Amino acid sequence: MFRKILFGLLIIIAAPKHLNGQTPVYPRKEIVKLTDKADAFLLDLKFKESLFYSREALKQAITINDSYLIATAYNTIAGNYDELSEVDKAVHNYKKALYYANKTDNDSLKGWVNNNLGNIYLFEKKDYSTGVFYYQRALEYAGKVKDTSNLYLTNLNLSWGNFDIGNYENAAQHFQFLTDNHERYSSPETEVIYNMLKGMVNAHNKNYQEAEKYFKTAISTAHEVGEPLDLAYSSREYAKLLLELGDYKNAYKYMNDYHTLVNEVYDQSKLKKADVEGVHLELDEYKRALERIEAEKEIQGLSLRRSQIITILSIVGACVLLILLYTLYVNNNFKKKINRELRQTNEELKRARDKAEEASRLKTQFVSTISHELRTPLYGVVGITNMILDEHKELAESTHLNSLKFSAKYLLALVNDILQINKIEENRLALEMLTFNLADEIITIKDSLQFIAIRNNNKLTAHIDPEIPEYIIGDKLRLSQIFMNLVSNALKFTKNGEVMIMARLERVEGKFHHIKFMVKDNGIGIAKDDQEKVFDKFVQIERKNDDYQGTGLGLSIVKRLVTLFNSEIHLESKENDGTTFTFTIAFEVDEEKTREIINDIEVDLSAGHVFSILVVEDNKINQIVTKKILESNNFTCRMVDDGYAAIELTRTADFDVILMDINMPGLNGFETTRKIRDNGIHTPIIALTAFGKEEVAEEAMSSGMNEIIVKPFEPHQLFRVINQHISKEKDAD
Repeated sequence: MFRKILFGLLIIIAAPKHLNGQTPVYPRKEIVKLTDKADAFLLDLKFKESLFYSREALKQAITINDSYLIATAYNTIAGNYDELSEVDKAVHNYKKALYYANKTDNDSLKGWVNNNLGNIYLFEKKDYSTGVFYYQRALEYAGKVKDTSNLYLTNLNLSWGNFDIGNYENAAQHFQFLTDNHERYSSPETEVIYNMLKGMVNAHNKNYQEAEKYFKTAISTAHEVGEPLDLAYSSREYAKLLLELGDYKNAYKYMNDYHTLVNEVYDQSKLKKADVEGVHLELDEYKRALERIEAEKEIQGLSLRRSQIITILSIVGACVLLILLYTLYVNNNFKKKINRELRQTNEELKRARDKAEEASRLKTQFVSTISHELRTPLYGVVGITNMILDEHKELAESTHLNSLKFSAKYLLALVNDILQINKIEENRLALEMLTFNLADEIITIKDSLQFIAIRNNNKLTAHIDPEIPEYIIGDKLRLSQIFMNLVSNALKFTKNGEVMIMARLERVEGKFHHIKFMVKDNGIGIAKDDQEKVFDKFVQIERKNDDYQGTGLGLSIVKRLVTLFNSEIHLESKENDGTTFTFTIAFEVDEEKTREIINDIEVDLSAGHVFSILVVEDNKINQIVTKKILESNNFTCRMVDDGYAAIELTRTADFDVILMDINMPGLNGFETTRKIRDNGIHTPIIALTAFGKEEVAEEAMSSGMNEIIVKPFEPHQLFRVINQHISKEKDAD
């Protein structure tokens, strides 16, 4: 009985002192007295009296429209039905109590009613999930008002209910709360159930001696406090333990006690009395509600007769409003659907973008790492080959040595091609605007490729329009790369023929001169079906076993570089009749910049003067190559293997230039440069690195470096940069 009615009684204790409704017809304190009497009679199992007073309390509470008291009255009525095993009627009235409780701001009241619903669903209807739902709500409300007593009682019921259905894991979880708070919040009534549950816990854990002790304590306490239902339940659980222990005689005795006690409590005469007293319990509420509706209808009828036109217009307006609302509803649903689809699409695009960016990052990292690892040994191979040729002139015609040099340069060109195509695809390549002589550049390219022309017995010629200005502004390096790829390809696929380089001024628009370029050969040509594929990466057309055709990257790089110049490249070819590539680029012409270039010719400061160079390099082979290059051109140099040695040496010795490797163990070139600058040393520091210039430029400049040279490099390039920075230092002094 404890678990069924205790919460119904305690809600009066937690009742708020304020009113919630209209001016009372009955004094509120009188209605509270009625509910107190109804609960007292219910506690004594005097259902007739309890139902009478709860009905009166309900009627008067409805009159003053007090949601709290209405909920209290319904809760007591439901308690009567609960005790009389009228489960459906009890649920109906508990839910009415919860409806009115939810209209108040009293969380304690909401907690008690939810707990009562949890009791009836879990213990009577055996609907575990619904019972737990209401219990959880009860725990939430108890937590809001910090009602630990309510938390204790709800956890008590959850423990008992979980044991009833065999869910021992959940039962143990809630029982732990009881153990932690037992001494503070227990009562004589809860003591019975608590000891019974302790007995059930120990019985489940096979602690039979402890279990028997707690069951006997529960039965003894139930006798003392006079709780017949709790005594019955404790007897039943003890009987189960005795049956498991094989004590069939005593098991039968306690199970018989259980049935006797239950039959005494739930005597059939109580149900008959409930039928007599409870049939018309809700008539007062319905009657009063009906009277209100009838009165409102009479007033509304009088009003309608006086204002029919207004009513008709209101109906029409309402219809229009409904149509508008429906339209808005449909549009809103459509908008939500579209938004959901857009969000989904955006999420998919975002995931795809992230994957693409990650793939691009990994590709860039891979290409950078591979190129660095290849360039470092290539610097040594190319440098030592040049050293051998310089020191042993008799080997200049050696096919083996020339093959070695050619292979190293080819491998370097391959690395540069891969890096070039990668930078273009990632939009990391920008054109430089420098003043240069177009005729000189084309002649230089022609001369540098003569060895290929001679090998295939070809004639290589250049025709430059004299109308083209002497100096133009643009990126001569990228233009040279275009010609180097196109002309070398033409020479490779032409034998005993002719390759022509032509440049013709097409038109002038303001300062911009549009120059049309052409590379033409009379070689083997390209089949029509293959012409669209030649600009793709790694494509090689008509490759023969004895034919060297490269990596298939050259024309792909050409096409992308021409695009950087905001132009297009066109191909005309016929098999066995030759191939012609044409493209047009607009170059700016500026006379002031031309004069500046002519007047700003660098002077070679190394002539007649010995400069001291510090080389910071951890690779021994690279040390030998760099030292040989410097000393053969009137420089003195000191070598150190790491950054720490460089820092110490610069404290005691002066140098005109420092050549700094970047990728060194321990202290890299950037950190070494920063520490040298922190020591107040302003000597020009030039980075010698196998990394791409764009990859390290930002950090190099921020660390205090003055210039970057990528290995392998041509010696004249190194000397030009050294002279330039020595000149700047002298001008600054």
